[in-house]
Amino acid sequence: MAASTNQNEKMDILLVEDDPTVRTLVKAVLENEGHLVQIAETASAGENLAISDSFDMIILDLRLPDGNGYDICINIRENEITTPVLFLSAEHETDVKIKCLKVGADDYITKPFNSEELMARIEAIARRSNSQGIEEVLNCKELRVDLIGRKLQVAEKDVALTNNEFNLLVYLMKNQNRVISQDELAKKVWGIDFDTQTNYINVYISYLRKKIRQHAEHEYIETVRKRGFVLRCSN
Repeated sequence: MAASTNQNEKMDILLVEDDPTVRTLVKAVLENEGHLVQIAETASAGENLAISDSFDMIILDLRLPDGNGYDICINIRENEITTPVLFLSAEHETDVKIKCLKVGADDYITKPFNSEELMARIEAIARRSNSQGIEEVLNCKELRVDLIGRKLQVAEKDVALTNNEFNLLVYLMKNQNRVISQDELAKKVWGIDFDTQTNYINVYISYLRKKIRQHAEHEYIETVRKRGFVLRCSN
């Protein structure tokens, strides 16, 4: 499981990157901010460290000499490790970014990038991981969200969620019965603007619906045409 993350505290970060230039740059930027950085140069080494040790964040290259970041992310999520994952990649295609997010990544940054953007994205991920406030539990009929344990129960059945799915559900739960636009979800849940032509938000809404539907008696998340989405909790 992930260690506790707070954007005001120094983090233990795993950097999985085979390019020595990128590796040196990212390590220097992170250490300059006071973070502790552990390096893995291969997919196998990175996956082993991610599973055996506890980190506050994992920065993961997409293409590695002995594998790829997709498989690492899939495997650590299957091991119930919820540590936030930030992908690094030279690939700019939208479908590649969406694929990374689908397998459980929290964000994606393309190379080349500057140090300010890198730190801004890391800090945004840390904020999202710790933005639950003083509430401990959110309820909506059959849905019960434990903010401390970061768990969802539907009709008293445990439902596994990725970090992105959980953060999205929390925002919907905290704004239940209110229509929320895709733009608002992108800014408030992910902390950045997304191209409105992408299918990013719809993908995660679909994931949540499917997982809730497995145990729920009715649909909770409604699409409001041309306006956004609403989580219905009123009778």
